[in-house]
Formats: sequence, C-alpha cells, structure tokens
Amino acid sequence: MIVDLPSTTTSQVNKKLVELRESGGAVALGRVLTLVIVTDDSSETEQAIQAANEASREHPARVIVVAKGARQAAPRIDAQIRIGGDAGASEVVVLRLYGQLAEEGAGSVVPMLLPDAPVVAWWPNDSPDHPAKDPIGELAHRRITDAAAEPDPIEALGARARSYVDGDTDLAWTRLTSWRALLAAALDQPPLEPVRAATVSGEADSPSTDLLAGWLAASLGIPVRREIHKGPGIVSAVLERPSGNVEVVRPDGKIGYLTQPGQPDRRVTLQRRAVRDCLTEELRRLGPDEIYESTLRGLSDVVRQNPEEGSEQSEPVSAGQHS
Repeated sequence: MIVDLPSTTTSQVNKKLVELRESGGAVALGRVLTLVIVTDDSSETEQAIQAANEASREHPARVIVVAKGARQAAPRIDAQIRIGGDAGASEVVVLRLYGQLAEEGAGSVVPMLLPDAPVVAWWPNDSPDHPAKDPIGELAHRRITDAAAEPDPIEALGARARSYVDGDTDLAWTRLTSWRALLAAALDQPPLEPVRAATVSGEADSPSTDLLAGWLAASLGIPVRREIHKGPGIVSAVLERPSGNVEVVRPDGKIGYLTQPGQPDRRVTLQRRAVRDCLTEELRRLGPDEIYESTLRGLSDVVRQNPEEGSEQSEPVSAGQHS
C-alpha cells in the first residue's frame, strides 16, 4: 500500500502511520532499527529504497528516506508512506523536502525515529566529508557511505580515512568480504610461511582495490603495491611467500582463479556484490568495525602506482596464465 501526503507536516505523517498500523495490523514493535537514507530526489532514490526493502527481510526496520528536492522551490514536505508488499519487511516513509527544508533533514527525521531503537544513516551516493558531524549522522549509531558512488571515489576514500570515528563504514569495504575470506583461508593452509610482500591490482578509481591493499598492509605488516589494471573492480591479489606465491585473479568480475603452491588451481565465485547484499551485511553490525579502522590507517602504507606509468593500458591476467 502506498499513501501520498502532499504538502504535509511530520506530525500529520506520524498520525497517518498510527492510523495505518491500527487498520492494517502493521506494528512498529517488530522493527529492530531505523534506517535513514539521505539522497537527492532522483531516479536513484528508488534504487536505494529497493535495496533497503531487500535488506529489511533480514533486518525489519522503519526506513525514512530524506530525498532532497529543488532548493529554489517554496519550502514544503511531500511525504509518501509505503507498507505491506510495497515495503518489504519494513515500513517506508519518503520525505521529499523542498526549499530551505532540503538542508534541514534532521529536523524532519527526529519525529519519525522509533523509540529505543538504533539508528543507521546511509548515504547511497554523495555523502558528507565528515559523516559523524552531519546533522543526520549525529543521530545515528552507524553511518554507511559508498565511496564507489562518489564523483571521485579515491578522494572520497581519503576523506573517509581522515574523518573516521567509531560507527563509520563504507560499502566499498563490504564488497571485500569474499576476497578477504578467500585470502585468509588460503594462508591458513600449508605451507604456513610468512608473506613477504603483496601486490593488488584493479581499476584506477576502485576504492575496494585500495582497501584490499590497505587491509593486507595493516593485517600482515608487509609492503603492499597497488597497481592499476583494467577492471572491473579488483582484478588480482598476489601474496609473495618463499615457496611460491598465492594468487587470486578475477579477470571478468565474476569468476576468480586461486593458485597456490602444491595445490591444483581452483575456480572460485567472486561475483561483484550487489548493494542490497552489502547493506544487509552492514546492518548486522551496529558497533565499531575495528578491522575497517585499521585498514583505513593501512592505506598510508600502500605504494600506489602512478596512472601515468601506463598500466591503464595493462590487460588483466587471463585464466590460462595462472599456473
């Protein structure tokens, strides 16, 4: 069910929410958190809502969408309430803010927050330089950004490192979960030798590639080189050990190839993760992510290849070159 409330107020929206719960049986008591999505009012707003709906099947939530409209328009709030099949396992409140209200989203959000429930703020596209100091970020226990969706992903990642406080995270980090698990599992198998150095390659503007390099530098305390290749995304990770290298190569963004000494090459699934899957994973954790924090610090230890060195033209290693 979708209910439109044009030119409304937050008190009227709250009143309508209560009416809908009483008439339709939807209760807020089953909601485990409030997810606040902050975005400009555009076609991408619906994509973010759909991802939140999918995530809510594991994490029932009240989803509040702050969609910032034209700043030149007269101040007003156009609201929309979605429940039932149009909202997954959540209840969605879309607040389209115009005029001066577009810059005062926190004041519109506060009356909608569920009592005694944690608040998660998510910026699916452009995010503030310091999320924890943003008015909506100050309301949140957890703040989710996505450097890959920014105009300059690598600069955005640098801003994350400079502004990090407990509770911050980024979906570029969450996209690494499969890579991290695969590399950690490979190092747990014989021969149990120290890693001397590592090289990670990927697209020049892939923040996940930088974060993978930072994670290796911080976790293993080794020199890591970040090379640039055509993607998509992360292309390869090579860990140098005395008896031979551990290599993971993903030339197409879907299937990876794991090579390690004394074992046959393996094909592994390394499909690039959808936003809904990353969001679902991040909502499982509401406390600080110490590994992400140390990874951001590890970025300063990574030697990043200069794009002018010509490897933008480099081709990823083909599947036949792994052995």
